[in-house]
Amino acid sequence: MKRIINLLMTALLMCSVVNAGQPETAANILPYPIQQKKLANGANVVTVPYDSPGLAAFYIVMRVGSRDEVEEGKSGFAHFFEHMMFRGTDKYSSDQYSEVLKSIGASANANTSLDRTVYHMTGNAEMLDKMFEIEADRFMNLHYSEQAFKTEAGAVKGEYTKNSSNPMNQLDEKVSDVAFVNHTYKHTTMGFFKDVVDMPNQYQYSQDFYKRFYRPELATIIVVGDVTADKVNKLAEKYFGVWKTGYAPKEIATEPEQNETRYAHIQVPNYPAVLALNYKGPAFATDNNDYEALDILCNLLFSEKSALYNKLVTDEQKLRSLEPSVYFTRDPYLVGVTATFVDDKDVMVVYDKINAAIEKIKTTPVNEKDLADTKSQLKYSFAMRIDNPSTIAESLSYFTWVSGNPESINTSYRHYDSVTQADIMRVAKKYFVEQHLTIGTITPGENSPFRK
Repeated sequence: MKRIINLLMTALLMCSVVNAGQPETAANILPYPIQQKKLANGANVVTVPYDSPGLAAFYIVMRVGSRDEVEEGKSGFAHFFEHMMFRGTDKYSSDQYSEVLKSIGASANANTSLDRTVYHMTGNAEMLDKMFEIEADRFMNLHYSEQAFKTEAGAVKGEYTKNSSNPMNQLDEKVSDVAFVNHTYKHTTMGFFKDVVDMPNQYQYSQDFYKRFYRPELATIIVVGDVTADKVNKLAEKYFGVWKTGYAPKEIATEPEQNETRYAHIQVPNYPAVLALNYKGPAFATDNNDYEALDILCNLLFSEKSALYNKLVTDEQKLRSLEPSVYFTRDPYLVGVTATFVDDKDVMVVYDKINAAIEKIKTTPVNEKDLADTKSQLKYSFAMRIDNPSTIAESLSYFTWVSGNPESINTSYRHYDSVTQADIMRVAKKYFVEQHLTIGTITPGENSPFRK
């Protein structure tokens, strides 16, 4: 799942949006103005009028994810609480909420990741008032019994167990645990299993979690489609303007610099071998282009159009797949490549070839045409996807959760456009260093092939 999300983000990053009153430029891929209004309580309201007669996407981005789970024994709660948010209120029970959605021709869902929880619905733009009403009600007046809480805790445990049956998810979990010492990125969004097992005993904590994080200061409401900013702002003020403030941030532990290669290994018989190279990468930033340069670098080295892919996957057929991984995060996370094998005996051979390609790109300028083509491909990937209100709202949500401001989409686009051959070499030297590497492996053997 993380890899799918990453590929989508990579494409979405290559767009540009202009604010109301600002001139459009030839570089804009999404030529629709976004308009923002901050409510007195801190909630931000974002509107993008879009030609989709009768249709509107309604997103609420909460800047709370597994990153914010700082208490010992409480990992996985941001994801768990996403489930609880559909448990109903005194005004609208869970069943009544579903019936209202059907009556207004809307569908709703949610998802949680490292840095955020996103709630989204798409439906009849003429029923926008009702969308605002039912969402404001549950965000301010959520109510559930202890029994309902324990029932949902059982469902989350089942989801964890199902996900853990996939060796790739097991490896992701172990790599995170090994790669990070202090930072809360040490646990995945699902959390540590021991914490998931204990969730049925955390009813009171769940109430505290809701009161702490579900505050307007962390919320951005994004509405895209057959709407006007005037109408959206009035509805936001009417329904969300009374939302009480009260968010008090907890300190996220700083991760110390890694100074040695680390290893995470999963033994899985009768499963294709996997090699995942995970270097410490940068957080998303608006004052430099390191993230964007690394994204382009990883595509140049490891995408399906790369020389390494053609050699190892197409020609020599040593690999089933070769896939770059650059994650879109608020704090420094992991960047690198994942390879799946035809024969586990080739793990060390392929590692040497990947490492050689990385070392070469540190000192040899990439081909100028390849660099330009990669930028164009990323732009094209995005342009092919923004054809409805939901995908536009989704793209803006990414920049909202990492920077707090959807307008940073403009800055990121400029960063991509500014990446040079020298930038590629610079970030390769800065981030692709052995002492910042965590090597994850899946093989039939008990030990990592790197640990004899």
